[in-house]
Amino acid sequence: MEVIATGKLTTFPGQSKYQMVIDDIAPAGAGALMAMLEKRKMALAAEGLFDASRKRRLPFLPEVIGVVTSPSGAVIRDILHRLRDRFPRKVLIWPVAVQGANCATEVAVAINGFNALAPGGAIPRPDLLIVARGGGSIEDLWGFNEEIVVRAAAGSSIPLISAVGHESDTTLIDFVSDMRAPTPTAAAELAVPVRMELVAHVDGQGARLTRAVTQALGQRGQRLRDLGRVLPQPGGLLDTPRQRLDYLAERLPAALRRARDIKALQLARASGTLKPGMLRRGVAQDLRRVADLGARLGPALTRVVADRRRDLAARARGLRSDTFRQGATRKEELFQALMRRFSSIAARRQADLGAQVAALDRVRQSLGYVATLERGYAVVRGDGHVVTDTGAAAAATNLEIQFADGRIVVGGKPGKKPKPPRTDQGNLF
Repeated sequence: MEVIATGKLTTFPGQSKYQMVIDDIAPAGAGALMAMLEKRKMALAAEGLFDASRKRRLPFLPEVIGVVTSPSGAVIRDILHRLRDRFPRKVLIWPVAVQGANCATEVAVAINGFNALAPGGAIPRPDLLIVARGGGSIEDLWGFNEEIVVRAAAGSSIPLISAVGHESDTTLIDFVSDMRAPTPTAAAELAVPVRMELVAHVDGQGARLTRAVTQALGQRGQRLRDLGRVLPQPGGLLDTPRQRLDYLAERLPAALRRARDIKALQLARASGTLKPGMLRRGVAQDLRRVADLGARLGPALTRVVADRRRDLAARARGLRSDTFRQGATRKEELFQALMRRFSSIAARRQADLGAQVAALDRVRQSLGYVATLERGYAVVRGDGHVVTDTGAAAAATNLEIQFADGRIVVGGKPGKKPKPPRTDQGNLF
């Protein structure tokens, strides 16, 4: 590499040798720097560090913004001023050298340091990082082309905005960052939205919602009124059934008379065949049948009883007392085993139900409003009902305030005897 070295030329005493004590060394010309930059850019791009798929979306409204820049330059003042104008946020500044030999190392350490902060720690972890510097020559901005800075920005888990130089200046950190801003002020504008615009947008959306709800209610009300006009009147719904009832009432007497005549004719026809002699003959036949069946019933019952007695005797011979005792012993053992199992199951069930009851009681206590009363709140009741506004309180005959340790009556209208205070705590269930 061709370089330009600046320093002092000295000689060794007694020898024809020269040496140069170099104070500064730099590549010879901008062309050499650009060639080195292009070579480094191609190598990093080949690793995929500049791929668009690696870039993340910036948070819409970060709570904490980390800024890596010089604390004494105009850049940090521009960023803070712009953030105050748009949407004030918490800003953490990591002071670094923005040019010179220490620039790259300090910038990389700052990016890694912000990423190393633990969420919820003593120092809040930023939601967004801004690496910023004002404009300058390629030599002034060279620290942001160093590989250590590029790799630190690529490894950042926090979204990062690069704002190095002016709009025409380009460094390697711009290619690896999640968003490039042309200027530090533009970086602040990319970091947060305009608060007043958000407020106006929310107000506009609220107005649109109100108009939409009003319009929808109006349309549905009109639709309901239109449907109400086509519905029949309540009295008209009963006109047809009432007319049918009158018509049937007129036909009922004639129908009853015809039914009576038909039944009378049927009775006359049936009574013509009924004669006393026929009834006597039928009764005599039934008596003879009963007598015959009675005569046959005695021997049949005797035979059935004998058969049942022989069967019972045969069964009794097969029965033994020891068989009954063994069976009773087995049944007793089985019964005792079942009782032991039932007692064990009942004990476990009782323990489970007790645990459930205890859990429900803890839920009841946590959901009850008594715990809220113990934090300094109170419940106001008027005439036995909960009072939630001043109008109800003014109209109440008696006012009662419930605290965590009891209730007191604070007032009442003249002529009305106040109720004594109650000390029950009450709960949600």
